[in-house]
Amino acid sequence: MSEDLENTIVAETTKGTVKIRLRPDLAPNHVERIKELARSGFYDGTPFHRVIDGFMAQGGDPTGTGTGGSKLPDIKAEFSKEKHVRGTCSMARSMNPNSANSQFFICFDEAPWLNGQYSIWGEVIEGMEAVDAFARGEPVRSPDKITSMKVAADL
Repeated sequence: MSEDLENTIVAETTKGTVKIRLRPDLAPNHVERIKELARSGFYDGTPFHRVIDGFMAQGGDPTGTGTGGSKLPDIKAEFSKEKHVRGTCSMARSMNPNSANSQFFICFDEAPWLNGQYSIWGEVIEGMEAVDAFARGEPVRSPDKITSMKVAADL
């Protein structure tokens, strides 16, 4: 299967390159948002502010506090039957299911309690070892960052 460059994200992080295959079949609006933000440079320099061993690494907040987002409106939930497993990329949100904006997380492991409640938009296809190496914490004292996040078609 050849790589769909328009639906692949290349994130350079302080621990290495992470390649993510986007899943417009599951969450077309979330995929569009991720691509729009990546293309605008929004994610460049943002930290992985919440990284929990055996669970997930969360980033995409320019404030690094877990309360920030983009200036774009929140996105309506696009829940699917897809499971949260190692490498799953899913949107973070508040208690309101329709509050996803720019923050996302990458699962280290299976997280079945998240299934059907968070919008999955992609999966790590290369570089999961970089994600595994991120500094841990809630919040992380000296967090790893996305130095650059681009749509592969633009590289």
